[in-house]
Amino acid sequence: MCCGRQGGSLSPRDLTHRSRNRRSPGDDTEDEDDSESVIEDLRGRLAETEARLERARAREAELSRRLEEMRRFVSVMEILESYLKRRFHEQQERVSCLFSSLAARMKGLKR
Repeated sequence: MCCGRQGGSLSPRDLTHRSRNRRSPGDDTEDEDDSESVIEDLRGRLAETEARLERARAREAELSRRLEEMRRFVSVMEILESYLKRRFHEQQERVSCLFSSLAARMKGLKR
């Protein structure tokens, strides 16, 4: 159960309705049993809520770890991208210089 209530859970209205509709003074044991069952129900609901909270915290920690891992990966990719761009421009300049010198030789041979 993620967000809904259990079918057997008592609402605040049920709790106030039970306390208002007291029977006769001789029925105290039934009222005590009702109170104990309400307390047990609330304890169970509290335990479920704490368990859900613990799972949510664990999930949050896992997602935070994965996010940090992805940030590191992106950082490495950005470094790699800048390195490859620089190398590409260097290669372009070399090729341009080679073609320029080749063109100059070709002009010299035609004359």
